[in-house]
Amino acid sequence: MSEVLTAPLVVEFPFTRSLGPVQSAFLTGLRERTVLGVRAGDGRVVVPPTEYDPATAEEIHQLVEVGASGTVTTWAWNPAPRRGQPLATPFAWVLVRLDGADTALLHALDAPGPDAVRTGMRVRIRWAAERTGAITDIACFEPSDDPEDGTRPTPHSGEFTGPVTGITAPARLDYTYSPGRAQSRYLQALAGHRTIGERCPSCRKVYVPPRGACPTCGVATDTQIEVGPKGTVTTFCIVNIKAKNLDIEVPYVYAHIALDGADLALHARIGGIPYDQVRMGLRVEPVWTEGGRFPDHYRPTGEPDADYDSYKELI
Repeated sequence: MSEVLTAPLVVEFPFTRSLGPVQSAFLTGLRERTVLGVRAGDGRVVVPPTEYDPATAEEIHQLVEVGASGTVTTWAWNPAPRRGQPLATPFAWVLVRLDGADTALLHALDAPGPDAVRTGMRVRIRWAAERTGAITDIACFEPSDDPEDGTRPTPHSGEFTGPVTGITAPARLDYTYSPGRAQSRYLQALAGHRTIGERCPSCRKVYVPPRGACPTCGVATDTQIEVGPKGTVTTFCIVNIKAKNLDIEVPYVYAHIALDGADLALHARIGGIPYDQVRMGLRVEPVWTEGGRFPDHYRPTGEPDADYDSYKELI
């Protein structure tokens, strides 16, 4: 039995967005050690503020300032913090209703252990030493002996010098991928400059890359078939936006390629030809770099273009 491969993978997408007047005021206020909420149509003070009433969906914008201390309404202990979380040592996730607010704010509570946390305990904001206008300007919450003093929200204009008008929210997923036996065999064959698919015993179609089962018939595919190495461009797109950490000059072409003997097209980059000369039916072959585990790109073979009828079912 062939070795089943695994690999650590990261999917990362930093999302950049502009801020409306309510969110801009809230984040700029955090930079200035001021917590702002917004008054909803029923008189409740919502913190963090929303741009629309959570009950009626009407636009709301009446900003108010609330206190920096509050009461824990519920909590959960986090014994093993992960990368990017507020604290590096074990902490509690808490919902805190700040004095003067009617809703709760989610953040971290720095506590020595779960026995030191309880619903109803008083806490206060620990401000970050350096603040930039982000939710991380609240470094965390910490236990407090300050009693609830009946603080009421006070109107605030929301105006600050140098307001924050946009944010970049990093989204990242770290995970270990295991391709399974079928794709492990496929990847191991690629390392030897061979491309293999698997044939369905029912419909007889050859799938590349293999998935271990026929997507049409639903039966296992365990017969390996070598395909290619040449193939035909069935369709393509021209890429004009340069991707981060990808050392390829734009514009370039990504295409679906039906390898000879395969009944499913795979996608790969086309090189060795000007981007505006790539076309459907173009015959191509793989180009391998030294030590590469998969083709770097496909280039024209110089053969006549394939007839449309020979690949129309694979578009």
